Amino acid sequence: VQPQASGGGLVQSGGSLRLSCAASAGLFSMMGWYRQAPGKQREMVATMASDGSTNYVDSVKGRFSISGDIGKKTVYLQMNSLNIEDTAVYYCKADAIITRRVYWGQGTQVTVSS
Repeated sequence: VQPQASGGGLVQSGGSLRLSCAASAGLFSMMGWYRQAPGKQREMVATMASDGSTNYVDSVKGRFSISGDIGKKTVYLQMNSLNIEDTAVYYCKADAIITRRVYWGQGTQVTVSS
């Protein structure tokens, strides 16, 4: 059930990356992306609910886009115009409908260089 995230890497400022997240089983009400930079608290980046509605942190609006299919247990995060402040470990999160348990993926490192 634990989501598996992939797609991180090293990119220059202004570049793009696409993260992928897939869970093997479960029914989810929401899947999304969070990130944690060194010395900072984990923060929500983008989420998608089962009705397709999305939510973004202000700092990524207009640059990042979440897509996917909650019913198919997959979400993606297209990240454009990356800047150094986007450097962090990105985690996929999935909220189960029935058990209301929260599942976290293992994290994928995104490093933006100047």
